[in-house]
Amino acid sequence: MAPHPSTPTATRFEWGLFGLLSFMWGSSYLFIKIGVDEGLQPLTLIMLRLLFGALLLIGVVVVARPALPEQRRTYGHLVMMSLLSIVIPFWLITYGEGSGVDSSVAAILNSTVPLFTIVIAPLFLHDEHITANRIAGLAVGFVGVILLTSGDLGGTTSGGGISFGIVALLLSAVSYALGAVYARRNARGLSPITTALFQVIFAFMITTALAFVIENPLTAVITPKAAFSVVWLGLFGSGMAYLLFFRLLSHWGPTRTSLVAYLLPVWGIVLGVAVLQEHVDGRVLLGTVLIVGGVALVNARIGARRLFGRSAAAVD
Repeated sequence: MAPHPSTPTATRFEWGLFGLLSFMWGSSYLFIKIGVDEGLQPLTLIMLRLLFGALLLIGVVVVARPALPEQRRTYGHLVMMSLLSIVIPFWLITYGEGSGVDSSVAAILNSTVPLFTIVIAPLFLHDEHITANRIAGLAVGFVGVILLTSGDLGGTTSGGGISFGIVALLLSAVSYALGAVYARRNARGLSPITTALFQVIFAFMITTALAFVIENPLTAVITPKAAFSVVWLGLFGSGMAYLLFFRLLSHWGPTRTSLVAYLLPVWGIVLGVAVLQEHVDGRVLLGTVLIVGGVALVNARIGARRLFGRSAAAVD
């Protein structure tokens, strides 16, 4: 069983992997934005990035030769994980940025993953509980979301309301939270390499089928900027990132691993402003502070009194 997220067992090496993971995922929002701005359609972009990610992971597996799952049920879990943690959120994020939402805002909104995780995890994991500090963090974080989305942040709106792109990005955070909890519950005992490999391969197969049905990727015109973005997203945002993610998930559990969300807004804002000259005003910064502050409260030890959670005797 992975250690409880509140147990201080993380090594310096694991924190180094954590920092590297945050950069790989944090930079992904920039390259997704570049890819869609260069004319790539969402499913085509995702298909291509997963192709490069799968090739990298296959190479790692050929060298490492990890044990492969023997039970059919395990492959079913891996398919579900590929949907929750790749296919659905990747499409929602790419759609959101393609609808006009800035890459920095996309990164900020995706940092809400721990807020959704604290609601979902106790429903399925006996060692995850709803506590006073997590309720407070949830409230603070969603005040930040409301502030961040209260203005015109781009995207297609209906009747002047919140943009569809913003809604898509929030739903992607929900999907990531579901995927992390599902993986913790159903993928124990699998090596990080095996989990990452099959998850990316299954996601590639699903996305490729959808892309050819909906978008006809063979007609896509790929510019040099789009090509670089796809390769970066595939090798680092998909391949290497998932190797690191599943290693940390197996050691830390979903709540602590989801702390990577702390750094996503930092990379998103810095890269969005530096590369794309995106505008970041006081409202965006305050919303970001509240969201990150909420995530900090969620993981604080002060006020960590259990209010709700599954019995320790429950089987997960």
